[in-house]
Amino acid sequence: MQGIVDVFKPLYDQWLSFEAFMVGPASPGLLGYWIVIALMMTGFYIVIAHDNLVKKIVGLNVFQVSVFLFYILMAKVTGGTAPILAEGIKLYSNPLPHVLILTAIVVGVATTALGLALVVRIRNAYDTIEDDEILAVEEEEDR
Repeated sequence: MQGIVDVFKPLYDQWLSFEAFMVGPASPGLLGYWIVIALMMTGFYIVIAHDNLVKKIVGLNVFQVSVFLFYILMAKVTGGTAPILAEGIKLYSNPLPHVLILTAIVVGVATTALGLALVVRIRNAYDTIEDDEILAVEEEEDR
């Protein structure tokens, strides 16, 4: 059994250093939330500022990743372990947020695939993927 523990020791040490990074030296626990805010605003800006439909989908994906990270940060229980019943363990982490994030990742991949398929159809119909050019073609067809 000790051999298995020794095999996973480097991975556990990396996880501890990641936790230390997310806590941050100056403001405990807030660095991860600042990263969430930066990702969220970056994704929102990409969606609003760009006319290219593929860039809008990329912006939605960046925004989506920020929401995933937010849920994961909220689910972290300091000192908590995996919810496996064992002797001597008193504090467990809630697995529900992690399950929700796994489901959200699958839905996000499917939504991205659907969005890219729609972009391909729009490109075939209008010969462009730029919003303003599509609107110009639509206005021209309406005349």
